Amino acid sequence: MNKAFVKESADDDDDEGAGLPPIPAGAKNYITPQGYQRIREELLQLIDIDRPEVVKIVHWAASNGDRSENGDYIYGKKRLREIDRRIRFLTKRMDLAAIVDPTLHHGSDQIFFGATVKYANAAGQEHTVTIVGIDELDPLKGKISWVSPVARALTKAHEGESVTLATPAGIDELEILSVQYPAPA
Repeated sequence: MNKAFVKESADDDDDEGAGLPPIPAGAKNYITPQGYQRIREELLQLIDIDRPEVVKIVHWAASNGDRSENGDYIYGKKRLREIDRRIRFLTKRMDLAAIVDPTLHHGSDQIFFGATVKYANAAGQEHTVTIVGIDELDPLKGKISWVSPVARALTKAHEGESVTLATPAGIDELEILSVQYPAPA
């Protein structure tokens, strides 16, 4: 397809974070120091290693002649666009980032960003979650975003209290069993 018919807009970099919840309007992108470091490492990997390797391949492929049927060239250019899109996305996320150190609350029984909370729902099922930034969430490992409904319901509550969580299935009562923060280094 001719390049003239391919539309790439500035909104394309939003595709890289398609699975992530949006940052609420006017809010910071809260993130733990470890999460920020992971994003930074990924960005440096893309800039210092991945992109230069792909540029070499594209340069080599372009020197071979006919680019229209050159798979290395076509794939390389596509991969370059993907890398550049990811670099823009990570740079924007880092610019919006507000690093919050959860160790500051070590020993507290009130729930804030970075807390690991053990709670039981009305059915008696126990769950353990850690409240982290949008870019760090991993539900399978118990890491939930601070903008999630569960995190919003738990935030500012104390150990031993009960909070109300509105779910599509109805209202659920969550009893907070324990609150922990990482120890300072």
